[in-house]
Amino acid sequence: MSEVIEKVNHYYITHNPRIQGGEPIIKGTRFPVRSVVFYIVKEGILPEELAREFPHLSLSAIYDALSYYYDHADEIERLMEKNREDQWKKKEQVFCGLPGIFPGKYRWIEKN
Repeated sequence: MSEVIEKVNHYYITHNPRIQGGEPIIKGTRFPVRSVVFYIVKEGILPEELAREFPHLSLSAIYDALSYYYDHADEIERLMEKNREDQWKKKEQVFCGLPGIFPGKYRWIEKN
């Protein structure tokens, strides 16, 4: 017997090229799915806690973001890794001395 998989419509998830570079976000917000995944899956925060911390996110939207993640795990994991790299680059730029910010005086040091 073969298994039929239907494409799931994620009501609370959208893409807008002008918000977060077009990555999946919760509809009506700028909150990326990758952030929901980070807080809940990676950091172990309960969905209810996340909804309390970010009251503009409904519990339904949070669970839909998790559902989207499990349907598109590779995409979201890539976005999370890219975001992590982008954050390091920004910190490196700031701490390596941009013009007007103590040029060359501070350097971001990565610990082994």
